[in-house]
Amino acid sequence: MTATAGTDGDGEDDAADVADVEYGMDDVPPAGRSVLLGLQHYLTMIGSTIAVPLVLATAMGMPEAATARLVGTFFVVSGVATLAQTTVGNRYPLVQGASFAILAPALAIVGVVGSNGGDWEVMIVELQGAMIVAGLFQVAVGYLGLFGRVKRLLSPVVLAPVIALIGLSLFDAPQITNPETQSVWLLLLTVGSVVAFSQYLGGRHPVFKLYPVLLGLAIAWAVAAVLSVAGVVPASSPAFVDLGSVPEAPAVQPIRPLQWGLPRFTPAFIIGMTAGVITSMLESFGDYYAVARIAGEDAPSAGRINEGLGMEGVGNVFAGIMGTGNGSTSYSENIGAIGITSVASRYVVQIGAAAMIVAGFVGYVGRLVTTIPAPIVGGLFVVMFAQIIGVGLSQLQYVDLTDNRNVFVVGTTGIAVGGLVGFVLDTTIPGEPTSRGLTAWRERTESPDDFESFRDRYLPSATDGEVKGD
Repeated sequence: MTATAGTDGDGEDDAADVADVEYGMDDVPPAGRSVLLGLQHYLTMIGSTIAVPLVLATAMGMPEAATARLVGTFFVVSGVATLAQTTVGNRYPLVQGASFAILAPALAIVGVVGSNGGDWEVMIVELQGAMIVAGLFQVAVGYLGLFGRVKRLLSPVVLAPVIALIGLSLFDAPQITNPETQSVWLLLLTVGSVVAFSQYLGGRHPVFKLYPVLLGLAIAWAVAAVLSVAGVVPASSPAFVDLGSVPEAPAVQPIRPLQWGLPRFTPAFIIGMTAGVITSMLESFGDYYAVARIAGEDAPSAGRINEGLGMEGVGNVFAGIMGTGNGSTSYSENIGAIGITSVASRYVVQIGAAAMIVAGFVGYVGRLVTTIPAPIVGGLFVVMFAQIIGVGLSQLQYVDLTDNRNVFVVGTTGIAVGGLVGFVLDTTIPGEPTSRGLTAWRERTESPDDFESFRDRYLPSATDGEVKGD
């Protein structure tokens, strides 16, 4: 079915464009189809979910057994955080997972601890403490409504290039750019397969329309595996698939809170980690608009933004307690997957989240996933990230680009620092709300009554003491 536009505060249909999605946010596909769709969502994110813990483990000098458990921990944290966000948080179909914005300060902390003679066990507990406090900071920012208050001043002039630049910046992922781990033929096979199923064959059969990413990944992975077994692809090639390592994995691996020891709280490390969390929040802010747009929904209300960022903070605290050494944030890749597959159902994402939790505890699953060659992951990224760029640029349809002040602000906008500069310029340079796209955007923003948070439903009201039901 197709997602429909909402209504504005006066109950009239607003003019929000309707996206051509097969399953909207509230739709529940059949069980078997949901399982496959959920796995597809997570397989598009698997590159980042594996890459971040492997980068951290290598930097810390973790032994192999501990590295495998760290990867499993990332799976569990991602699954739990996603379930929390989709059921209690902003309820968008957004997968939560490891953050590259937080990876930079994490590696800096590892470097400082290492230079002072600390081993990996010291490094990981320092990362835990910094992540817990930084997560609490985000919880406060989200649930106190600080970002939501900025929303009414933010226009498409600033947000459109921010979303597009999120997509552009992701093209720097090593699975795409690192020549040492790249196989051009395998990357092109992956991209070509996904594009063929999603754009050319999507109208021929529902399977092609719903599972283009899963089909493209399976074809590329199978071809690489067959060529590897046949000896055509040498073991030294980035396209090599080492299935022989799967039986060596443990059947079950223990993952529990504070598994590496009690966290340490070093002020300098906490400040650095908090800076990474702030950058992550800016990216998530753009992600919320992007996922609403691509799912055929009205732009998020301030309340939905606050709930989402607050729940991401809870996810960061949980990640710190579990000992990932990194946080949890919304995945931009997930938004691209929704655009390619036309599936925006939160139920599907929840199915995938449950599968991710199980995978974290089953050693065989994690080891099998790690056999996906980097060029295949890079090929998936190319398709996903291009979709994000398109979503960002589509926001400019509400802006008068014949107005020089709008063109100037758009041209100065980057993701973090540039985004702040663009925001200041957009709010201080004289300009009409209609020209800036604010009027049209406000008409396409959901009413505060359209989003009912978990607290609105089940917790006592601060004003009347009543419990709100369904």
